[in-house]
Amino acid sequence: MSLDKKMRILIVDDYATMLRILRNLLRQLEMENVDEAANGEEALFKLRKSPYDLVISDWNMQPMTGIELLRNVRADAKLRALPFIMVTAESKTENVIVAKQAGVSNYIVKPFNAETLKMKIASVFKVAV
Repeated sequence: MSLDKKMRILIVDDYATMLRILRNLLRQLEMENVDEAANGEEALFKLRKSPYDLVISDWNMQPMTGIELLRNVRADAKLRALPFIMVTAESKTENVIVAKQAGVSNYIVKPFNAETLKMKIASVFKVAV
């Protein structure tokens, strides 16, 4: 089994350049079904409106951070099982622990490349790459 290239992915970051980088990395992986949100509040609104297969969210955002978004997703019965990858510049152990406790599916530390992203997505969906 391999990655579903048609999966709907929501990328969330308050930094437009990072959204562009993420979209380009996903395009390198032939994943074109990508939507974006500029913060956690916008992401939560979109997630409650239409179905997605994966969320890739930055941690540090205003007004709702990535970890707050993750907690909202996990607290919502309809969204609870949604795979969620957290992206952050922080590699501090306590951040990884907080994210794990909040129910993150996987964790990526910036900077990263398409291959790393592919491996993280594959491990979330338990498929070979």
